[in-house]
Amino acid sequence: MLLTQILTNKGAIAAERHEAAPTDSIENELFVLRLVESKEITPVQLLAARAERLHLPYADLSEFVVSKLALAQVSADLCRRHKVLPLRIQNTELYLGVPSVGNIRALDEVRAASGLTVHVVLVDPDLLDEAILRNYRLDDDLGEVSSSIEDTQTGVLDLLSADTAANDAPIVRFVNAIITQAIQDRASDIHIEPGENDLRIRYRIDGVLHEMQRESKKIQPGVISRIKIMSDMDIAERRKPQDGRMTFGGVGETRDLRVATLPTVWGESIILRILDNGSVSHSVKNLGFLEQNQRIFERSITKTSGMILVTGPTGSGKSTTLYATLSEVSRPQVNVITVEDPVEYRMPNIKQVQVNAKAGLTFASALRSILRSDPDVILIGEIRDHDTAQIAMEASLTGHLVLSTLHTNNAPASITRLIELGVEPFMVASSISTVIAQRLARRLCSACKTEADFPPGALDALQRDFEALRIPLSQATFMKPVGCNHCSKTGYRGRLAIHEVLEVTQEIAAATMSRLSSGEINKIALDQGMLSLRLDGLAKAAMGLTSLEEVFRVLG
Repeated sequence: MLLTQILTNKGAIAAERHEAAPTDSIENELFVLRLVESKEITPVQLLAARAERLHLPYADLSEFVVSKLALAQVSADLCRRHKVLPLRIQNTELYLGVPSVGNIRALDEVRAASGLTVHVVLVDPDLLDEAILRNYRLDDDLGEVSSSIEDTQTGVLDLLSADTAANDAPIVRFVNAIITQAIQDRASDIHIEPGENDLRIRYRIDGVLHEMQRESKKIQPGVISRIKIMSDMDIAERRKPQDGRMTFGGVGETRDLRVATLPTVWGESIILRILDNGSVSHSVKNLGFLEQNQRIFERSITKTSGMILVTGPTGSGKSTTLYATLSEVSRPQVNVITVEDPVEYRMPNIKQVQVNAKAGLTFASALRSILRSDPDVILIGEIRDHDTAQIAMEASLTGHLVLSTLHTNNAPASITRLIELGVEPFMVASSISTVIAQRLARRLCSACKTEADFPPGALDALQRDFEALRIPLSQATFMKPVGCNHCSKTGYRGRLAIHEVLEVTQEIAAATMSRLSSGEINKIALDQGMLSLRLDGLAKAAMGLTSLEEVFRVLG
């Protein structure tokens, strides 16, 4: 009776808010919406109130357990198409979750498909999308399609036929289902791995590999050939690695995928990297820097010259940081040119160059041409050799802001790594402005995380770390994963970056000129207040963003 109570007491509530009491239905609606905006009632309460006004039941999908029998009455395709979800069956009546009551066609189709009387239940549209994904996975569909592939023995000619274009061939439906499920599960990579007796499919979700299924060895040639065709690769070449790219549009929006093959003893393994432009942060403020590191980084990207290096292992989010930085510095008055291998994300108003070693277009040769194109900001995908490093340093010393990546374990090691590549120490000391080392840790699920309870003395080993952070260990709030439907029972949803930001000061420049080791440079940086990867990770665990176990897993 929430809405009735609100409207009955609207005069008193409006007086408390110093507003005039509403007098008609439109004003009543606006009045209730203002209560939601001011957080005096929650969006869930608003939905429940609207359901009450329409004399309809309301279901909170974050807690509601959907009946498997109800799910079996309506196909996943129909539910995804009309954004509805069968909730439960009682006798010959089906209770259907809907975000609004206006979709008569959906009700008619569900009634025809199930043969049952349909009753409408109002649900939250945001929770509905997650519930459909959670309850209607494609695993069963994959099993059925793989069986039909074995029965029909689809060949390469079938993959190129008109039926394939219409997505009718079993092998096409199977590959589409694999990619669709990966996108729905928020996977960053799909691993298709031939074994001696089967074909294993794994997804990397939030940085961790999960085995999804194993299929018959018989479907292996068709799956590999289909992915090669989609990626514009040579299907006849099986002896050497190939790289390709595809655009997939099977989930309501298009996604780019970067594809790589690798010959193994049991056949070609394929890795598909899912590139999601919408997930790339367009502001350095959203990259998760602590306040101290944020100030250093923002100061470095406002300079008109110098070099900013992002370092870390593969899959540590270096590209995301660089693209966010490009979005920050790209303006109509600035000429931004990149040279990448490969170009992962296509960005507007930026000239992006793809390395092509076969054509002689390497990082070094592309850089020489770029410097003749009047750039203000240059992004180099990776510094791999002396020539690239030398030209990049020279560019940063001649009035260009240069962004690049390097593979080292921490920020101070980047300085010694460049010297090992043959760059003179004075050039390294003069050109580098800031080095950022980073790792990616899983973020705790906000819906189910709970406070961790450690036994006495369990955290004593962290006392010195928290003294360096100037955070009393007794005031830190550590959280732990629990697992719920929102995070697929893992306790984690999404990832956050752990950073180490090294600003090249006069003391560090002098240490570089003296060819001091990375350990000695690291000690100077720590004495000057640099937060190590460990300290940054512990600070974020103390803020409840991730767990201590996850920090130690990532940092070793």
